[in-house]
Amino acid sequence: MAIRVKARGGESTEQLMRRFKKLCEKEGLTKDVKRKQYFEKPSERRRRAMRKTVKRGPER
Repeated sequence: MAIRVKARGGESTEQLMRRFKKLCEKEGLTKDVKRKQYFEKPSERRRRAMRKTVKRGPER
């Protein structure tokens, strides 16, 4: 799962970092890091998953 970015010819470090950050976002790495930043009880994780799967009724 390692993300590797090779420097292209004449590419600055800022451009290299920008490409690296885009790849991390595309892989979902940043979301995963944010989600695991704090401990979440298994019951809370299940509750969050259930809320996500439950379809909402028509809007009023």
